Amino acid sequence: MIYLTTAQQSATETVAESVSNYYNTFLEVLPRIALGILIIIVGVLIAKLLTNIYRKRILKKANDPLMARFLAQSIKIILTLIAILIALQVAGLSGVATGILTAAGGAAIVLGFAFQDIGKNFLAGIILAFNRPFNINDTIKVADLFGKVKALNFRYMHMKTFDGRDIYVPNSDVLTKPVENYTADGFFRNDFVVGIGYEDDIDAAKQIINVILDNNKDIIHDQDHENFVFEDELAASTVNLKVFFWVNTLDYRKSAIVVRGNLIREVKQKLEDEGINLPADIKELKLYGNEKDIPLRVIQDAGNSSEQGKTV
Repeated sequence: MIYLTTAQQSATETVAESVSNYYNTFLEVLPRIALGILIIIVGVLIAKLLTNIYRKRILKKANDPLMARFLAQSIKIILTLIAILIALQVAGLSGVATGILTAAGGAAIVLGFAFQDIGKNFLAGIILAFNRPFNINDTIKVADLFGKVKALNFRYMHMKTFDGRDIYVPNSDVLTKPVENYTADGFFRNDFVVGIGYEDDIDAAKQIINVILDNNKDIIHDQDHENFVFEDELAASTVNLKVFFWVNTLDYRKSAIVVRGNLIREVKQKLEDEGINLPADIKELKLYGNEKDIPLRVIQDAGNSSEQGKTV
C-alpha cells in the first residue's frame, strides 16, 4: 500500500479543488462563449448581407464605382470587427478584447517597419479612394504604363493596356508619381506632321488640310477646341507642316488612334491629287578636289530602249 504524507495530500486536494473550480467556472461561462460565437457568426452574415445589398442597389447607380467598391469592402471589414468585439464582451472576455486591441496596436508598429511597402500601399489606397485623379475606365498614364483603369483595391490599382496586358500598379506609385489622364474631360489634342516640297505653295497645302479638318465629323468643332495647321520646321528635304486636331477620348483607342490614321491617309491622298509633292529624304553627295569621280549607272525603261544600263 502507498501512504501519502500530509503535504502530498494537501497538494493533491489543492489541485483537485482548482480543477473543480475551473470546471465550474467554465460551465458558467460556456453559455456566454456559445453566445459570443453565435454573435460572431451572425455578425459576419449580416456584414455579407449588407454588403451584397449595398452592391446590388447602390453600386449600380453610383457615379463613382471605384469609391463605391472601396466603401463596400470597408463596410464588410468594419462590421466583422465590431461583431468580434461585441462577442468578446458578451463572453465576459473584455480583458481579452482590450489585450487584442493593445496587441494589434503594437503589432501594427512592428509590422509597419517590417512591411513598409504593404502599409504604404494600404494608406495610399485609402487616400486614392477619397481623392484621386481618375475614375473607372479612364485612360491614364502612370510613369511608362498606359491603359484603362479597371479597379482600385487596398494595395494596388488594376490597369488594362491596349495590347491586352493586365498591370497591377502599387497604390504608392499612383499616389506619388505623375498621373496623366487622357479622358478626364473627354477631350484630347492629337497631331501629326506632313512634309511638302520646298517648291510647293505652303498656303495652298495648308488650305487643303484645313478643308479636310473642317469636313471631318469625327473631330471636335467648337470655339474652345481649335483645329489648325502651321509651319513647324524647315527640314533637310521638306517643309514640315504640323496638323493639330481635337478628338473625343471617351473611347481613346478609336478617337486618338483610328481617327488620326484616317486623317493622315486623307491628307496624303488629297495633297497628291492637288499636285503637292511629298518628297522622301534627299541624300546629297559632295565630291572634293582630291577625290575620284563616282561611277553612276542609269537604268532605262526596258519598254523604251533595249539598253538596260549605261555607265557614266
